[in-house]
Parts: sequence; C-alpha cells; structure tokens
Amino acid sequence: MLRSSSLIAFVSATDLDRARRFYEEILGLRFIEQSQFACVFDANGTMLRVTATDRLADLGNTVLGWSVKDICQSVELLTAKGVTFNRYDGMDQDESGVWTTPSGDKVAWFSDPEGNNLSLTQFV
Repeated sequence: MLRSSSLIAFVSATDLDRARRFYEEILGLRFIEQSQFACVFDANGTMLRVTATDRLADLGNTVLGWSVKDICQSVELLTAKGVTFNRYDGMDQDESGVWTTPSGDKVAWFSDPEGNNLSLTQFV
C-alpha cells in the first residue's frame, strides 16, 4: 500500500531555533519552513520534520542516519564544524570514532544538540 508513497522522517527538539541551526548550518540540509510546531528540511528528497516537544524521551538508539560514500571525509568535515562523534564501550572504533561491522560496512555515531543519536554509514 505505501510502496509508492514518500517517507517522512521525524525527530524531536525542545528548541527549534537551535535544531534549525544544527540541521541547516552544520549538516547542510536545505531548510524549507519553520512554524511553532516544526522545522522542515529537505534531506535529499526525504522530508525531515524536526518537531517541537516539551521534553525528549531518551531513546538511546539511532533515530536518523545517512548513507555516505566516504565516511572518513564525512566525519572529517563534520568534526571541523564542531561535531563530536560518540564512542561506545565494547566497540572497536578507530581514532575518528568509526566502527567497521563484520561485513565491512563502516558506521559512526554523533548527537544533535538535543541528544538525538544520529549516524553515518558507508556500505561496502
């Protein structure tokens, strides 16, 4: 039924102005509009709605991720913009915070200003 429908991604924020700056200026997503309820971005053809909330639930898991061609370059560019990549106990991450999966894919995690867990993945 939904095969031909476009996906809309959602992430929550307590401060829409701060979220807008991060998603637009740091991640480089194209800003569409902002209301009291949400900031809307074009994430390479997928609508991302950063929705206003009074408090965030600590999900702990990744809520948004991007498939990238060169994870080392992506990590380097985001690090230069002030993004800190997360490190996890028990995961063999390299000096940049990149973990290589058993199949050879590479993953790195970082948080937005609200603490939402985001990721980059380079598939082999």
